[in-house]
Amino acid sequence: MHQFLRRLTEISAIALLGAVCGLAQDQTPSTPPAQSAPAAPAQAAAPKEKKVKDQGEYDLYTAVTKETDNNKKLQLLNTWKEKYPDSDFKQDRLVYFLNTYQQLGQAAKMIDTAKEILAIDPKDITALYWITFLSPSMGNSSPAALDDATKAANGLLAAEKPATTKDEDWKTAKTNFDALGYKTLGWVAMVQKNKNDDAIKNFKQSLTLSPNAGEVSYWLGQVVLAKSIAEKKPELQSEALFHFARAAAYDGPGSLTPDGRKTVDDYLTKVYKTLHGDTSGLTELKALAKANPQPPADFKIKTAAEVAAEKDEELKKTNPALAMWLGIKGQLLAPDGQQYFDDKMKGAAVPKLKGWLVSAKPPTKSKELLVSMEGKDQPANVTLKLVGADGTTPQPLTTKPDVGYEIEFEGVPDAFAKEPLMLTFAIQKSKISGLKEEKVAVPVHHKKQ
Repeated sequence: MHQFLRRLTEISAIALLGAVCGLAQDQTPSTPPAQSAPAAPAQAAAPKEKKVKDQGEYDLYTAVTKETDNNKKLQLLNTWKEKYPDSDFKQDRLVYFLNTYQQLGQAAKMIDTAKEILAIDPKDITALYWITFLSPSMGNSSPAALDDATKAANGLLAAEKPATTKDEDWKTAKTNFDALGYKTLGWVAMVQKNKNDDAIKNFKQSLTLSPNAGEVSYWLGQVVLAKSIAEKKPELQSEALFHFARAAAYDGPGSLTPDGRKTVDDYLTKVYKTLHGDTSGLTELKALAKANPQPPADFKIKTAAEVAAEKDEELKKTNPALAMWLGIKGQLLAPDGQQYFDDKMKGAAVPKLKGWLVSAKPPTKSKELLVSMEGKDQPANVTLKLVGADGTTPQPLTTKPDVGYEIEFEGVPDAFAKEPLMLTFAIQKSKISGLKEEKVAVPVHHKKQ
């Protein structure tokens, strides 16, 4: 946290905060005069002139401004606060406290100090900014902390241009402030877990103003996915994965750290495979998300079921026999596969199927032909038990079948084993087409002379 806060001084938004609001300029307290003189009555509309109480307060102020050791500066500030609690420069002193706590990496103290400033000036932009900025990183989800964050974020959204700030500077600063305000309001809604719609709305508004905020993209993915689950709307999963892909792939200004992107990328790969069935298309998704902070209007990731259905329809057109077999195989391998075989397949004729003859038992005058339904290099998963016209009497071949060829057959299933899968058909040779056979030489017996 200390390094994180120190790094904030390098962020352009912080520099802009000081330049726009005039907060980087010191207001040097008036040096106490050698001899006090009655002050002139102030005009009704004029602000009260700030003055130090005495030389002691002036010396403390000077010591604070010159001290470079932040721990020593904090001690001086506490001394100033103890000795002069009602100083005219109380608010200025709080700003010094705020900046010193920032340098020391004490975020909780920064928030407490910012709240003290707001008690004096509810519209102080510096205080509103720091509470809004730090609240999500602190992770304090207590009702009081969420209330403070909400009030500060709304105050930052309502902030008005300081009189001394140029219009063009304020326009840039206000865009950054508004993006931060909506981000924090989205975070508040997100951690409450029952306000997904509010979180989504605010995160999207934040991204509209600051499209390259990797953390907001990641949070938006989380709440869209949470909404999908809570409301049973699986159609939202595609949008959620797009925002995860954006957080993982975008690596420019405002992106997550390399470690953060890798963590999100690992998670994205996991949930993408769960939804889509494999990682096909994931590279293209990340390329699209890297170039666009929001998904296209018609964006959709196909589910594994949709991909399978498309492949099945295509297979039905190009190879209907294989499509039929895969349908049978899926039913047989299901938990109730044995019941499906007993009720739907056993003893019932099956339409023509195709497969590769991979072996025969025995090799000649075979009684059984072993067939691979999914390729000649794949294991056999169908046995053709050769029978006569009555469907039961064994009738082996009179020849030797050639293996490695595709055959077509239709028969009646009469047995099934699940592991490994083997479906057995009782089949007549006449129901097999494409079978290639070699004639078996008949041995010649010579009569003795």
